[in-house]
Amino acid sequence: MKGQPFPAVLRAEEPIILARPHGRMRRAIELVVAVTMLVLFVPLLLVIAVVVGTTSQGPVLYRQQRVGIGGRTFEILKFRTMRADADVLAEQLFAARNDGSGPLTKVHDDPRVTAVGRWLRRTSLDELPQLWNVVNGSMALVGPRPSTPVEVARFTPRDHLRHAVRPGITGITQVSGRSDLRWEDAVLLDLEYIEHRSVWLDLRILVRTVPAVLRARGAY
Repeated sequence: MKGQPFPAVLRAEEPIILARPHGRMRRAIELVVAVTMLVLFVPLLLVIAVVVGTTSQGPVLYRQQRVGIGGRTFEILKFRTMRADADVLAEQLFAARNDGSGPLTKVHDDPRVTAVGRWLRRTSLDELPQLWNVVNGSMALVGPRPSTPVEVARFTPRDHLRHAVRPGITGITQVSGRSDLRWEDAVLLDLEYIEHRSVWLDLRILVRTVPAVLRARGAY
């Protein structure tokens, strides 16, 4: 449809283009943007680090294994938004309160999230350390959000197609409702993005990310 970045429907019989090169231009833009934002946000990063460290027990940064391009794992960085024992309780909570997030270990009103963490999530400020993941090449600015190995173990073969490109800090699902989307709809959007991705599409998604963050729709 004219004016829309993706076709409305992706038919099951349509092939997915799995291995388009990321491109030197895209990588150069990513590095410039990521390094610039890291430098500009140093004061904000320090303030958040102090607030997280002084309001709850545990490390300031949360490090977790995620699955990236080609199914390879990497360590993602975030500001910690949960209790220190959050990972221990994850599967128990998922089994009791899975509310449509498919294979993802994510629920509404998660009791593990701290008061500061809830605000960081709504503003997406907890994701800022992932700019370093962009610099080191494990993530892109734009792409499907990465899942944990435990979550990926519950994927269908179609879900694994999301690993055809590097995961992103933001993506089409982040500007289309984030966690309010059903898992099946989020996968569909990610596959549409992979099929049609380009530098200009990435720039459009980055621009749309700002109002999406301000609206905080689907952020929890």
